[in-house]
Amino acid sequence: MFMRDLRQRFYFAHSPVRGEIVQLTQTLNDIFNKHDYPLAIKRLLGELLTASVLLTATLKLEGRLSLQARGNGALKMMMAECNHHHEIRGIAQLDEQAIFAHDASLKSCLGEGILVITLEPEHGQRYQGVVSLEGETISQCLESYFSQSEQLPTRLWLASDATHAAGLLLQALPQNQDDEDEDRWPRVVQLTQTLKPEELLELSTDEVLYRLYHEESVTLPNAEQVTFACTCSRENTANALVSIGQAECDDIVAEQGDIRLNCQFCHTEYVFTARDVSQLFQRQVH
Repeated sequence: MFMRDLRQRFYFAHSPVRGEIVQLTQTLNDIFNKHDYPLAIKRLLGELLTASVLLTATLKLEGRLSLQARGNGALKMMMAECNHHHEIRGIAQLDEQAIFAHDASLKSCLGEGILVITLEPEHGQRYQGVVSLEGETISQCLESYFSQSEQLPTRLWLASDATHAAGLLLQALPQNQDDEDEDRWPRVVQLTQTLKPEELLELSTDEVLYRLYHEESVTLPNAEQVTFACTCSRENTANALVSIGQAECDDIVAEQGDIRLNCQFCHTEYVFTARDVSQLFQRQVH
């Protein structure tokens, strides 16, 4: 059995073309076990999660990247987040009364909306880009983002069956005088277009790359593991309480007996008693 939940970078020798391939299984299970999503939502969120890993790796971001699709359809919002340690989490918000066909498209679920790409480097300024959800797929929407912002030819292929998800990204960097194969980009794109979704999902990364590029010279660095991890913490939750003020917190405690906050991503519950709240704001004074 080949290893799942990984990101594999690859390069074409003597060429500015590079790529990333990602496969997810256990991470999806970790995320979906905490939510009762319809099959169609799992499939779409699986693609978005895969895309978040691909983009974080491609942009070489030291920090966190999030993809958030928002619309006016029965699927209100879905978000995927990845950091440079390849730790991911994701969530979807939907009309619980809605019925989604198993093969429902992005457009039919989200309706009219936008895709927001947010980069939060550990050092440096936060950046946010927005593209309209005019494409039929997440891949097409993200390709539009790259064409508008990066100015680098970029192609994505995403697949998900709600149990597994996988994706492949190709990008052409600016050519230089040492390039030995100027036709490499259109050729590898044409080769990659022959890849079937089931092959991307079912074959190992090595098998996918051999299937596509066995006549090319491809270099593979070591693959890296992808895992589920939530960034919530009691400290972050306490900071959120501080932001709403002591008077508001005291009112909640008086009405409910304590304050209970539940993380939407991992469903961890953080409980703050009256004493906890008092100590929290005493620390702020000092």
